This record gives sequence, structure tokens and C-alpha cells, in this order.
Amino acid sequence: MAIAPSDPLLSGRRILVCRPQPRADQLCQTLIESGAQARALPMMEIQPLELDGRGRALIQDLDHFQHVIAVSPNAAQRLIDHLEQWWPQWPTGIHWWGVGKGTADAFQNAGLPANFPDQGHDSEALLARPEFSRERISEQRILLCKGQGGRELLAQTLQERGARVEHLPLYQRQRPSYDAKTIVEHFRDFDPDTLIVLSGETLKNLLQVVQNTDPGLTRRRLIVPVSRVAEEAEAAGFENIIIAGDLSPAGLLKALQSPTRS
Repeated sequence: MAIAPSDPLLSGRRILVCRPQPRADQLCQTLIESGAQARALPMMEIQPLELDGRGRALIQDLDHFQHVIAVSPNAAQRLIDHLEQWWPQWPTGIHWWGVGKGTADAFQNAGLPANFPDQGHDSEALLARPEFSRERISEQRILLCKGQGGRELLAQTLQERGARVEHLPLYQRQRPSYDAKTIVEHFRDFDPDTLIVLSGETLKNLLQVVQNTDPGLTRRRLIVPVSRVAEEAEAAGFENIIIAGDLSPAGLLKALQSPTRS
């Protein structure tokens, strides 16, 4: 979403984006076009995983599943990359899902008609969809595309409701390593008024990487994705937290103009 320089919504703001690349740089560009000073310092790195024999078999048998769920844009894009190698035409009869609009958009941009929660952008929101009620999901086969590790709520709840869930890990997350000079440049010298931290793991990494170098870390404004992460931030001592209702660039711009979460 490009904003004309004559209407600088975020003029004078200094914003540090901690989401993984390449989406960090993409968001920074949007923020700069909106009048802010913005820098990227990812607090999570995404490393693709090669498919093993089981993973290749799941891709080849994809048309045996009723639902395919991706838990992040990275998971959706990695799945698409694999499908392009194995499926000259997209398999039919599958319901495609993203836990949020950004994830569904990755499917839709590839021509796959994905759905997402009407409100929210996490596992809880997806599980609230009527399509995933016990009555409708029992005995359905679901492929869950995700990173290695991570939360188990989605898979466990679907299994408790009678679904037959297969996991397909497509990437692994790593905490980045930065030298002290880089941290000082981005926190003390740049002195951001706002940090964009869009997952609980990103928040955890931020605290581990930065807390001993930036004594004012928890006084900076924090944009987070959901109430669960806001609660984790509050427990860590952050005082000024905004929950973004929408993680698209437009939604994050709106969050950056919002009053502090009470």
C-alpha cells in the first residue's frame, strides 16, 4: 500500500521491523512511503527444509486430502514451490486454508482459492470456523503445512475433533545472531519509538538478543499480532502494546496510528 508523500501518515515516526525477510524489507518500504523512518532487524530467520521421502509422498498424494492448511505465508509459499514441481495442474477438490489473510493471499496469488478466518489470524481463529466443527471435520484428512516445531494447538484440536491430520514441516526457524555494534546502531542510535513483532517466538528472540544491550527496550511501543503475544509482552515488562487486527501492510499502518492498548 503506497501512500503519497504529500500525506505522510507516519511523519516523524521511527519504526523497527523485526519480522523475517523478505517481508521485513517489504513492510519497511510501505512505512517509508507513509512518512516514517523504518529499518529492518529480523528477530527470526527462516531456513527452508528439503523434503524427505515421507514429505514427497504427501505432496504426491495431495489429492487424497480434503483440507490443506498453511500456518504462515512462508509455509504456503514453500508448499506452492513444491507443488509446481510435482503437479502440472493444481489438484482439485481440496479446501485451502490460511490462518490469516496474508497466508491465504499466498495461495490465492498462485491461483488456489484459499479461505481464512473472518476475524483474527491465528490457530484459535481458524478453529472457530464452522467448517472445522467436530460434526463437519470428523474423519476428514487434513494436511498441516508448517515450520518445524511450533505450537501444537491446531493439530491437537483437529485430532480431538476426529480429523486425520498429517504434518508437513517445510522450514525451520532460527534466532539470528547480531554483534553489539549492530544492536547499538538499531536501538540506541536509530532509537525506534515502535517495534513490530508479529509472533511469540519473535518476541522471545528479541528479548534474548537485545535486552542486555537496550535498557529501555520494554518502554518502546510494541505492535503484536494477537492477545496471547500481548500477554507475553506484558509479562516481560512492556508497557505500551498495540494488537494489530490485521497483519496486512494496511492493517499494520492502522495499528501504528492506534492509541495504546489498555
